[in-house]
Amino acid sequence: MTLLPLAGLLPVAAPAAAPHLLAPAVLPLWPEGVPPAGRADAPAARFDIGAERDDGGRITRVSQPTLTVVPPAVDRANGTAVIVCPGGGYTFLSMAREGTQYANWLSTLGITTFILKSRLEDWGHPAPLQDVLRAIRLVRSRAAEFGVKPDRIGVIGSSAGGHLAASASTLYDHADGRTGAALDTVSARPDFALLVYPVITMRDPAAHAGSRRALLGDGPTTALLAQMSVEQQVTAATPPTLLLHTQGDKAVPVQNSLMYFDALTRAGVPAELYVFEQGGHGIGMSEGLGTASAWPRRAEEWLRQRGLLTREVAR
Repeated sequence: MTLLPLAGLLPVAAPAAAPHLLAPAVLPLWPEGVPPAGRADAPAARFDIGAERDDGGRITRVSQPTLTVVPPAVDRANGTAVIVCPGGGYTFLSMAREGTQYANWLSTLGITTFILKSRLEDWGHPAPLQDVLRAIRLVRSRAAEFGVKPDRIGVIGSSAGGHLAASASTLYDHADGRTGAALDTVSARPDFALLVYPVITMRDPAAHAGSRRALLGDGPTTALLAQMSVEQQVTAATPPTLLLHTQGDKAVPVQNSLMYFDALTRAGVPAELYVFEQGGHGIGMSEGLGTASAWPRRAEEWLRQRGLLTREVAR
């Protein structure tokens, strides 16, 4: 498998735990060929969607999903891995604001980060779910190579990326996420999840209509709406979760995080929820938004309290 160096993220220096790994690097998610999955009415099911586009860190027309590997800062590797799912309403990927920026921050905490470039509305469901579950399976199956522990692999997602991360947390064993590949035998359950102003429900009045349309099309069945309203899919096996949202979010109402937190609590899943007064939607890691700008510190505290920043040797 070819690893392609990627400039502009971090200095090219491999972590001590995986000295043979070029870093940063890009891994093809489906080296054997992208599975022909997606809605019957999605463009990719009917014709070539054209070349991928990158408009200032906003990625569209994804036809070849990848993982960008961002190593932990030198001498800080702790064996924890996080797969980052950028937002964008399933119509684009906010790769710079909610991908690269998060990866650079997580690197300072000693975390090995994998930025997911997943398929979008051009494919529709279940393509994004297949991509995130394949990403988890790939990282877990090669944990020793990446210098991470197979039981310390989490997900972080913002907005629609939060919905994708929550889908991984609840639908990790669903048939829609399988393709018949050998890696399907590897567990796709994340060990923890951080959801930042996430889309959760596909049902009105709290649903984000754009994400629902892009993922499920104009006429999803009642069963599919229920399946992808992930607050309805929480069980006791859903991984520990941190939720962060703003009260002033007008695009994805805070009720999304509230109903997911309620479902986690009822299922007995360890969870924490922070709702900040200031800030709207898509704030990323912006400054000047009062306590909302400190959400990365709250996330670091949560990760540390759960022992996920404790330095361990992968094996």
